[in-house]
Amino acid sequence: MMTGFEQYTRKTRRAIFLEEMEQVVPWRELCALVEPHYPKPGNGRPPVGVERMLRIYFLQQWFNLSDPAVEEALYDSVVMRQFVGIDLGCEPVPDETTVCKFRHLLERNKLGKTLLTAVNDHLRRTGIKITKGTIVDATIIGAPSSTKNKDGKRDPEMHQTAKGQQWFFGMKAHIGVDSRTKLVHTVLASAANVHDRDALPYLLHGKETRVWGDQGYQGQTEVIHARAPKAKDFTNRRYRFNGRVNEIEKAKNRTKSRVRAKVEHVFGVIKNIFGFKKTRYRGLAKNLNRLQATAALTNLYLVRRRLLNA
Repeated sequence: MMTGFEQYTRKTRRAIFLEEMEQVVPWRELCALVEPHYPKPGNGRPPVGVERMLRIYFLQQWFNLSDPAVEEALYDSVVMRQFVGIDLGCEPVPDETTVCKFRHLLERNKLGKTLLTAVNDHLRRTGIKITKGTIVDATIIGAPSSTKNKDGKRDPEMHQTAKGQQWFFGMKAHIGVDSRTKLVHTVLASAANVHDRDALPYLLHGKETRVWGDQGYQGQTEVIHARAPKAKDFTNRRYRFNGRVNEIEKAKNRTKSRVRAKVEHVFGVIKNIFGFKKTRYRGLAKNLNRLQATAALTNLYLVRRRLLNA
């Protein structure tokens, strides 16, 4: 237990991260988007401030915390309390029910997409723009397969699919990423058995001149042109036929993959840094909202150095 008289200390990675996020997140703009949907003070207990609840919600996404876990973390971590602006000498931490209700408010009003759009607009005003190249890709997010729940069933909106020699149960996260800045501009969620190419037309913003993707998107040139008439199809092509390798096509794929690989950096942040490897909620809508909010925070994380040095 810390007494407040410790002689030695150092700034932790968590503290450095939160200091950076404090500076790069456009708090005023994002709070203004939530404010119209937030409860107004009345005769009962006054609601917790919008910005404080939004900061708690972002802590959940950054550190992969459930509603009760973020309450405990705030009691346990000084730097988290400082980030949120809570002084335990004057007030308690908002309880898990309050956190849950705020999350439901965001989900009910589909504010995850609104937050992603607002962050991208903010970055555009700082000179970091979505350009005319898009990389499309998808990744599987696992879901609990246990039936030990109230309904006695697995989540009916999730599905199982095979990848290689292994089976997965869950959902699939589809994203459209800018080929230059690595900013996520479009996010979709589907059951895991939906093919990647089925989401392709919904991942393009329409002004592309080039589209990259892995071999799962090959043969979709007409679909790309229908959504983005000026776009050239740079998706990878099959290069192995009847045991023989087309070296020319293989070399072309290798060149395309130097650009396409940027999307893996985005998935690396979402799944490995922010911990979104498994769904926390039942149903696609709630998990899509979390995915969109996480994508907005991922964009800020990826360009944080540029923003801090501006």
